Amino acid sequence: MLKRAVWQGLAAGLAGAAVMTVAEKVEQRVTGRPDSYVPAQVLARLAGLPESSGQQQPRWQNLAMHYGQGAVVGVLRSVMAQAGLRGVWASSVFTALRLANDQILENATGVGAPPLTWPRGELAIDVLHKSIYAFATGAVADALAARDGAGPGQRHAALRPGRRSDVGPLPYERRRDGRVPAGPR
Repeated sequence: MLKRAVWQGLAAGLAGAAVMTVAEKVEQRVTGRPDSYVPAQVLARLAGLPESSGQQQPRWQNLAMHYGQGAVVGVLRSVMAQAGLRGVWASSVFTALRLANDQILENATGVGAPPLTWPRGELAIDVLHKSIYAFATGAVADALAARDGAGPGQRHAALRPGRRSDVGPLPYERRRDGRVPAGPR
């Protein structure tokens, strides 16, 4: 499951980042908001690269951080989908995870400030774009995971919906190659 989740998540995350980029460009044309170089500044700090301010930051750094972060975080959404956490609810939860990832990196590097200190308009735009990323990534991750069938959580829910103490764990399954995975039984 995890091996599939990695490649599927990278693909889903890249697709989500591409959709978010298109949405950002449309929004920028409408609102006149300039490009943000925060991703490039975060990457420079994380990688120990020379720092520049604003538009002096190399564009490749901005794109590398934007798509790299999107791809890597997409793996988490793919793990969710493989486990059986799919659909609108899962993508909503993933939106919060994507926002948290940004804020941890931006605040830990000193590039950003806590969102509660932002102007409300900037915060709304950021939440909108991260939601677009999360739902696009989720749609791709869910579609790829669905090809592998129901996830363990979905199979458990099929026994009796809800979280119930009288429904124990599913029987331990063999892998596709016939071997029993290592771990507790």
